[in-house]
Amino acid sequence: MDTVINKVDSKGRVSLPADYRAIVKELGSEIVCYRSLVSPCIEGCTEDLLEKLAAEIEDSNDFFSQTQDDLTNLIFGDAKRFTFDSTGRIVLSEKLLKHAQIKDTAVFVGKGRKFQIWSPENWAKEEERIRAEVLKKRPVLNARKTGENA
Repeated sequence: MDTVINKVDSKGRVSLPADYRAIVKELGSEIVCYRSLVSPCIEGCTEDLLEKLAAEIEDSNDFFSQTQDDLTNLIFGDAKRFTFDSTGRIVLSEKLLKHAQIKDTAVFVGKGRKFQIWSPENWAKEEERIRAEVLKKRPVLNARKTGENA
């Protein structure tokens, strides 16, 4: 995945980056987007990944707990399934665009099995925050050598 900047037209239509579309097509799934719980952006993933998230929430919480209710209301009550038009565009709802403060440009940020959609201004601030945190913490990654068991 990558970070890609695309225009958003007056109807909320935006092209999903070609790499993202290829992955979704390969998986035979559709994408689902919802307002991020923690950032001013839109979260996106395949429908399959959202189903795994639902199972994880159910397995991790009492079925009738307030936490379960809150998470499912905020994620699944807000999620919208998208299909691409013939040019690879999706139409983001006014609710999603407003939450992410997106006007005429959207920044798609790949995050492994999911992606986020940001306004350019908010992404610039977030990227700066992330870089500062990573430089401060200086994480160490132990890469596995080929053929070596962990």
